Amino acid sequence: MLIETAFVKLDIKDQELTNIFIGILNDSDEFSIIGEKSQQKPDLILFELGRDYEKDLDHIQAFLENNQSTEFFLISKYSDQDILIKSLRIGVKEFFPTPLKTDMVDEALDRFRDRREKKKSKTKKQSQVFSVVGSKGGVGTTTIAVNLAVALAMKQEKPSVALLDMNDVFGEISIFLDLSPKHHWGNITNNIERLDTLFLSNILSEHDTGIHILPSPRFLNEQSPTPATMEILIDTIKMNFDYVVIDMGQSTSDTAFKVFQISDLLLIVTIQSLPCLSNTNLLIKSFSDYGLIELKNIHIALNRYIKNGSVSKNNAEEGIGKKISWVIPNDYPTTMAAINTGKPLCQIAPKSKIVKSFNEYAGSFFPEEPKKGKKWTWFSARS
Repeated sequence: MLIETAFVKLDIKDQELTNIFIGILNDSDEFSIIGEKSQQKPDLILFELGRDYEKDLDHIQAFLENNQSTEFFLISKYSDQDILIKSLRIGVKEFFPTPLKTDMVDEALDRFRDRREKKKSKTKKQSQVFSVVGSKGGVGTTTIAVNLAVALAMKQEKPSVALLDMNDVFGEISIFLDLSPKHHWGNITNNIERLDTLFLSNILSEHDTGIHILPSPRFLNEQSPTPATMEILIDTIKMNFDYVVIDMGQSTSDTAFKVFQISDLLLIVTIQSLPCLSNTNLLIKSFSDYGLIELKNIHIALNRYIKNGSVSKNNAEEGIGKKISWVIPNDYPTTMAAINTGKPLCQIAPKSKIVKSFNEYAGSFFPEEPKKGKKWTWFSARS
């Protein structure tokens, strides 16, 4: 299974103790030590109590009240019963007296892993599969698939996102993200009997935005996946990711139909063009009539939208017989700059209207976050 990193912050004054904890944590791929200035929220804080331990415990209590997903481990040369009891009452999970016993630390980290895994299994939502298909060639299907995957991954909840390029011929996701992957889905479909989460993790390529990519082959003589192998592949990916975005290109093969059946959402990309809108209408009717996916789970993305275009949004909806779910503004310069530099739109023009459009649509799949006051952080409170 893909390892989910736990971020650990050390607030230990004793250098010898610091070195011991660094050595223990670096022995596992599951932990990543973050610095004092890091903006990454810690999953675990290792803290050495000072002489004014009552003040330290008050700070810890205030922090834990505002950051319930972070755990505290305390290290202290003051180990009388009152300190231990107060530490446990305010929510500290582990208490290490000095001199430190490393076997106690190992056991505490094992308990931390168990708690984290149980919490994850209780709160983890069922994986969602989004298939993106174009009404015609050249309508921006890959641009939308790539940037939707990135927008999902950049949400505050930090969901895990996989992006698949299921174009049979010369898929372009690798070019759009400036990647030179060593593997593609042909490596899996030709060895489907070997597929497990470990094999999958070795095949996927990770982009700096955090999304994991499975590209298509860059040559013609690769055998296309069958509906059966595609189902196995997607089921395995769903076990490891919160969202799976699939660039289907314009495929309507039997394998594509199987993907549509598996999908929770089918996003049809169209533009303000009568041929595209006519094709969109036919695709909606065909997918619905064949029973591949429920009509309510088909979304329409109107790409390159021009407000005063020859075909209005209302006319487009009348033509396809369905409400348009997502209107993406026309921004040719930004889009081409992103494609030609191999970067997602958010890295080219983070404040542009087109990036805002992607963020808003991605945000529609997350519950509305309650408004919060000033963010309370551990190190700001200590300063």
